[in-house]
Amino acid sequence: MTTTQRWTSRRWRLAALGAVLCAGLLGGCGFHLAGERPLPPALGSVYIDLVQPYRVATPPLETALQARITARGGQVKSHIEDAGSVLRLSNLSETREVLSVGPDGKVNEYRLVTQVTYELHSGETELVAPAAQGVSRSYSFSVDAILGTEGEEDRLRKYMQDELATLILLRIDAVLSHAAPPVPPPEPSPPSPQSPQPPVSPAVVPVTPAGAAPPS
Repeated sequence: MTTTQRWTSRRWRLAALGAVLCAGLLGGCGFHLAGERPLPPALGSVYIDLVQPYRVATPPLETALQARITARGGQVKSHIEDAGSVLRLSNLSETREVLSVGPDGKVNEYRLVTQVTYELHSGETELVAPAAQGVSRSYSFSVDAILGTEGEEDRLRKYMQDELATLILLRIDAVLSHAAPPVPPPEPSPPSPQSPQPPVSPAVVPVTPAGAAPPS
């Protein structure tokens, strides 16, 4: 194993240990992880619509979203007409950037960037407006161990899309929890009872008999 591979392996172990420690601390202070919180009602029955022109296989992002929603009690529908809401994903992209170059002009480190745009609709109602979410990770590159480096890059890409699924659900949870509930229209006030009016007596008009002298 080369020095670069040993350093990469050690960095992965440290990252995993840090994630476990953070989970323990957050659980101790009452914070619930994404898979433990109640699912928003809007995601109880959802269809995931991934807009991707050229699609050979299901991206890890879609698979991770399905797994997380199902684990929290939701249902991911296979047909859009059967779902109560639609989670639309678009502009999914993965890019690789050169992060550092060695004295010999060869690349020592790359940075991977994964981005996607998400939105949530229920019929004609927009529950979550379109928003972009992305993650980035760096990794060391070694020409002497190019096969191992390529395998690490593939694993890292899958991990990043898995992390992206978690962030998307966290953002949706935050938006839906802060959305003001619709205010119902005011109900018409009932008519106020009216006090009964006393009956009106008919006026009595005296009638003078015919031939009689009118009263003086």
